[in-house]
Amino acid sequence: MTLPQGRDFRPAWPLNSGHIQTMLSSSSVRRMLLPRHAYKVLEGAEPVMVDGGDGVRLTGAYTAQKTQATSCGLAVLFHGWEGSVDSTYVLQTGSRLLDDGWDIFRLNFRDHGESHGLNEALFHSCRLDEVVHALGDIARRWAAPRMVLAGFSLGGNFALRAAMQAPVKNIPLDYALAVCPIIDPSEGLFSLEESAPWFYQAYFMNKWRRSLRAKQAAFPHSEYFELQELKQNLRGLTEALVLRHTDFDSLQAYLDGYSVAGRALAAMQIPATILTARDDPVIPVDAFEKLELPHNVELDIAPYGGHCGFIRGWDMTSYCDDYIAARFNALIG
Repeated sequence: MTLPQGRDFRPAWPLNSGHIQTMLSSSSVRRMLLPRHAYKVLEGAEPVMVDGGDGVRLTGAYTAQKTQATSCGLAVLFHGWEGSVDSTYVLQTGSRLLDDGWDIFRLNFRDHGESHGLNEALFHSCRLDEVVHALGDIARRWAAPRMVLAGFSLGGNFALRAAMQAPVKNIPLDYALAVCPIIDPSEGLFSLEESAPWFYQAYFMNKWRRSLRAKQAAFPHSEYFELQELKQNLRGLTEALVLRHTDFDSLQAYLDGYSVAGRALAAMQIPATILTARDDPVIPVDAFEKLELPHNVELDIAPYGGHCGFIRGWDMTSYCDDYIAARFNALIG
């Protein structure tokens, strides 16, 4: 079977701009223009709570496939930072896989998707244990012939780290795919501040501040931040919250804590794919080119696509859907 490759994605002007791809990927314009079929995963979706261990509760949504007599397996989807199970890219990918006979589980990370009131402690990107524990709970409760995982941006970073731990935790994960994952958080943070256009940082900061205010409203007796801290830039606010709410003694130690750069993925035991775009303005491509990967991890750098975009045309559908579906379907004997 010939699998689609990143080089096969050749969008016409102006969609060959990484900035346009990135801006459209999560825009309300895209949500309005997408065909109704892209939301099929919402039909019959069951809202659920899963166990993150140590009393942590995470929310998600499960949708059973109805296109064939036997399910292909369970596809778990991770959203990006300040996204949710209802992010456009998650819904679209889930709907595509549902058509192919996969059951779909969309997981919300802590403090995402209106779940701010579930757990008092604040979300941060090193909370991998609860995501891995939740993945194990999902595998037990929705047992399937095979289990696959796809994540986007920060969700792609979580997907790669979870896939590293899956064999040790006896989680029956067969394959993982990360789209535009954060590789070196230190580089990513610097990129948003120093080389990316100002509106990217403004976009993420506005969403993050809204989320932090929602967290404070859910637990008014806790002091998550000072108003002055909330006015800082991405680096300043991150550092303030790291020192206040984690056991890391510096911002750099925290960023290193969820890095998958260099040889960090060398011990990956299950097959995995990393898809990114050379014109991604959010995650620098240099970090991908420096990766030292085992033979079972595929690195695919597309010339176009922006950050989690890969939008084919003005119907706003994504090349990612076919790309992910083809690799998941290739696992079926």
